[in-house]
Amino acid sequence: MGYRVVDIDSVDPEPDRPCECRKLSEPGELDAAAINRFRAEPGEQLPIAYHYHETQQEAFYVLEGTLSVETPDRSYEVPADDLFVVDPDSPQRAYNPADAGAPVTVLAVGAPPVDGDVHAYDPDDE
Repeated sequence: MGYRVVDIDSVDPEPDRPCECRKLSEPGELDAAAINRFRAEPGEQLPIAYHYHETQQEAFYVLEGTLSVETPDRSYEVPADDLFVVDPDSPQRAYNPADAGAPVTVLAVGAPPVDGDVHAYDPDDE
């Protein structure tokens, strides 16, 4: 058996991200899923770019605020305590709108945790 408590504040934010991103998988010694905590101020987006994954499924659980998600078909507003799920090959861009009155805090889980599975998506190419 094994158990761990990860103090999120002890995990340094990732450099060169559009908002605060703390990767929790490594300190949690997780190998079956990637877990990140994002905190985006108004006007910031969570991922680096509008993107999709070939094999990874993502789930965004909103802890605080309202998350906006743009997809090719429509935009979603995801309030606190709701979950937004993205299947593989489904482009999305998660962000906190510039006119939002507060930051948004999100726990993002991706499985499987694969590197090199992220692909930029340009809606103008459709």
